[in-house]
Amino acid sequence: MKVRDIMVKEVATLDVNDELSLANDIMRLGRIRHLPVVEGQRLAGIISERDLFRSSLAQALGYGTKATRDLMKTMRIKDIMIPAVITVTPETALCEAVRLMLDHKIGCLPVVENEGLVGLITETDILVQYLKDCGADI
Repeated sequence: MKVRDIMVKEVATLDVNDELSLANDIMRLGRIRHLPVVEGQRLAGIISERDLFRSSLAQALGYGTKATRDLMKTMRIKDIMIPAVITVTPETALCEAVRLMLDHKIGCLPVVENEGLVGLITETDILVQYLKDCGADI
C-alpha cells in the first residue's frame, strides 16, 4: 500500500504571513492538530498544536483571553512554524511512512510532489486504514 492510497488530499493550510490567531482558530474549530504552512505552492513548514501552546505562553503568564488573542494577532506563522519538515511522496510505501512517524515521534507527514503540497497523512489516517484492513465498520 502507498501513501497516496490513504492520504487526505483536501488539506487546510496556512500562509507564512498569516497571523498566529488564524492557526489557533482553525485548529480549535476544525479539531485539527497539524497545519502545513505554504509559501505560494511550496511547502515552507508545519505548525502543530504543541507549537501553538508554546507560543501562547502569554496565557500561562496570566494574561486574559483577549490579551492573549491580541498578542497572537501580532505574531506571524513564519515566526513559530517548524521549517525543517519531514515529508513523503504519494509513492512512498505506507510502512515506510509509519516508520518515519515513529522514528521522529511526529503525528503527520506532509505529502509533496515537486516541492508542492499534495496531501497529508496522519496517525488517524493510518489507524482508520488498520481498522478497514481488520474488517471493522467505520
